Amino acid sequence: MALQDVCKWQAPDTERPSPHLPQSGGWAVPRGCDPQAFLQTHGPRLAHGTTTLAFRFRHGVIAAADTRSSCGSYVACPTSCKVIPVHRHLLGTTSGTSADCATWYRVLQRELRLRALREGQLPSVASAAKLLSVMMSRYRGLDLCVATALCGWDCSGPSLFYVYSNGTRLQGNIFSVGSGSPYAYGVLDRGYRYDMTTQEAYALARCAVAHATHRDAYSGGSVDLFHVRESGWEYVSRNDACVLYTELQKLREPESEPEEEASQAHPEPATTHRAGEDRELSAGDREATPGDSRMPAGTETL
Repeated sequence: MALQDVCKWQAPDTERPSPHLPQSGGWAVPRGCDPQAFLQTHGPRLAHGTTTLAFRFRHGVIAAADTRSSCGSYVACPTSCKVIPVHRHLLGTTSGTSADCATWYRVLQRELRLRALREGQLPSVASAAKLLSVMMSRYRGLDLCVATALCGWDCSGPSLFYVYSNGTRLQGNIFSVGSGSPYAYGVLDRGYRYDMTTQEAYALARCAVAHATHRDAYSGGSVDLFHVRESGWEYVSRNDACVLYTELQKLREPESEPEEEASQAHPEPATTHRAGEDRELSAGDREATPGDSRMPAGTETL
């Protein structure tokens, strides 16, 4: 008896569709073409988007992001984490291709750890941002897509840098990256102050991301909130974006009611002004003759 009969082994049916991806080099591509080069040139271009933001204020740096990872109209993961810790005093928001962002943050973690072992202390946030931009700039033009905001606290205080995969490096107080960033910037520009309290900063970050997820089709899920302090970064909360937006809309409704009541309760100035005008016109009518088209007596003509 053959061994395959004892084990009841059967050859796989290659004609039926399989739910598993083919092995490396097993893609059906035209003969004579390299699979990787062919898929890079003729593969599908999937649109993807996100909403991430970070801002610096008196008590540290706030980082917030949505949790939806999308590939075109397909939501790949509704609960992904787009804020990645680098070390105890440094973290970064991720926007772009998820695999590229995760890979380069692992590379950054390794390089910063090696430098800390050589120098005896962790590099500053500015040094980390420069190191990341220099490393990624070597791959310019090779479809690398990484846009990140590095948030940290070093000897100079809270710091915030924006780094892009083409080598761009910017320092600032407010950054928002992703397809939902125009909507987030609208909320941030209106409510941002450097001397905000911690709770005001939390509310501003949640409000900005929630409004962006409501308007941007590629953003959604929940709102992750992080706070970088002098003692290190802290994971504050995760709130459902839809519930958060609904609560924000309910908070705005009572604010408009007192304004309407005030406008209805004080109509006296306009009424008094009209009554005074009526008295003046009636006095003028008594002086003018019926059918007379001339101005009433006492009116100066130019």
